[in-house]
Amino acid sequence: MSVLAQRAIHAYSSVDAETSVPSADPHKLILLLYDGALRALANAKLHMARGEIAAKGENFSKAIMIIENGLKVSLDVKAGGELAERLAALYDYMCDRLLNANLHNRSELIDEVHNLLTELRGAWAQIAPAANRAGAAAPVNHSR
Repeated sequence: MSVLAQRAIHAYSSVDAETSVPSADPHKLILLLYDGALRALANAKLHMARGEIAAKGENFSKAIMIIENGLKVSLDVKAGGELAERLAALYDYMCDRLLNANLHNRSELIDEVHNLLTELRGAWAQIAPAANRAGAAAPVNHSR
């Protein structure tokens, strides 16, 4: 298993994963990272609405950690080229938006990042069958 995949596993495992991450294939691992980030955002929004500052901050931290230390770190920019670079920049943008959302209690920024992650997750889920049939890596080498 590559160092990047190990980092992604650690990022997901450290946010109380409910599934068996070590046995997941690289493609499934990325889906688990998306799911974990989306769940953390939903929880952050709930805690924000309730005024539960500590729990809100904890969930923002989980989401940012998954995006930064899981999804972004797993990108292989060398193999994925411009597409991977743009995806890395999008992950940076998401983290900045989440920091702003946490500091200023802006739930619309949570929604923005949630929507972006949902779109990316959907696209990633759609490429699974093709990647598995061909036995090839994903086009942007996200999980290497």
